[in-house]
Amino acid sequence: MKITNIKTYVFWLGFRNVCLVKVETDQGIYGWGESGLSGREKAVVGAIEHFKQFLLGQDALNISAMWQEMYRSQYFEGGRVLAAAISSIDIALHDIAGKYLNQPVYQLLGGKQRNHIPLFATSVKDFNQGLIDDLLNLKEQGWQSIRVTTGEHGNAERKTVFDTRKSLAKTAHWLTQAREAIGSEIMLGIDYHHRLTVGETASFCQRMPSGTLDYLEEPIRDQSIQAYQNLRSMVDIPFAIGEELTSKWDFAPYVDSALTNYARIDICNAGGFTEAMKIAAMCETKYIDMMPHNPLSPICTAASVHYCAAIANMSWLELAPYDGDLSEYDEIFTNRPRVENNSFTVTNCVGLGIDVNEEKLKNQEFKFWEPPRLIKPDGSYTNW
Repeated sequence: MKITNIKTYVFWLGFRNVCLVKVETDQGIYGWGESGLSGREKAVVGAIEHFKQFLLGQDALNISAMWQEMYRSQYFEGGRVLAAAISSIDIALHDIAGKYLNQPVYQLLGGKQRNHIPLFATSVKDFNQGLIDDLLNLKEQGWQSIRVTTGEHGNAERKTVFDTRKSLAKTAHWLTQAREAIGSEIMLGIDYHHRLTVGETASFCQRMPSGTLDYLEEPIRDQSIQAYQNLRSMVDIPFAIGEELTSKWDFAPYVDSALTNYARIDICNAGGFTEAMKIAAMCETKYIDMMPHNPLSPICTAASVHYCAAIANMSWLELAPYDGDLSEYDEIFTNRPRVENNSFTVTNCVGLGIDVNEEKLKNQEFKFWEPPRLIKPDGSYTNW
């Protein structure tokens, strides 16, 4: 079964662009994948055009061999753009293999280890009484794992001031109130979106009683393992790290040192199924659970469901904004995963179990988009 074409579709979907990839074969079987490099989709499309030159004509079932060729076929290996491109093709090839063998993708990965994929919900409310009310509402809905954001998301139309010291004080106060309100049984974490320094993170954690947070996600950027080791010596809250990491080599220092307690892997950025399964195995040796990043279209969600079904060390999957009761997406995505009882049911549909109405994509618009720009009170740039 030979690869005959690789198509890319980049288009605006609700609140961001998504980058879908379709791989076609000479037997009429096709597969869908997705790239996770939001905001730089055109770069991923360019990388896929390069890969396409030597992938056409290859056996679509030789997935691991093609992964190695894509990753190692030039002098400069890795990087987020290439990893996102590889991920999208790898996911599509697994979709093809599942359809060819008449099996769900998780069967290709060793079979399912669970019947349902537990999810965590995210509250994006600002830190005030509205946050407490939202968390209590989520608890009432039966959510057992809840994440909050900083409550300050900026504006894509203009620069927004983000005062770190004020944020730390405000956030620590309301998180303390939140824990008292929702009780100790609910899993509670915060994503600080790598906005802090080591010292700021330590100060933030020290402002709250022990047990307030179950995990702290991405408080600082991931480029320096030494910075995280320094931070680990200062705070006792578990870390959730990994959504920016794109290979087993990137994950290795965080796994070997057990610095990450919840691995926030993104299957659309970390090399697709081929690489993500190896990363899960690495984490299992250190008793690290996978808590996949899942902010993209239902293609990413479907791939994440199969991944979570097949691995032993899994905690919760992120509930993406596209996974709710949004009927407008049904015109594009057929048989997308549906949330039931705050989880996804693992079905026996072949391949990824999801399809895309390709005709609908041809009329979709691409919009150049940049994340909101945050600045410090002195006018200097800080992370969104």
